[in-house]
Amino acid sequence: MDFIKDLWGFLKVRKKFWLLPIILSLLLFGILIVLTSGSAIAPFIYTIF
Repeated sequence: MDFIKDLWGFLKVRKKFWLLPIILSLLLFGILIVLTSGSAIAPFIYTIF
């Protein structure tokens, strides 16, 4: 949790709010790949990239 607090503090102080959508989309894609790695959907997910 400290990493998230530090990241949010950095974004607030440096006014780098444009990084937030990039971070969230990378996190979403990472979670999607991890959750579907053992299923039949995995080949279709990997074709996106």
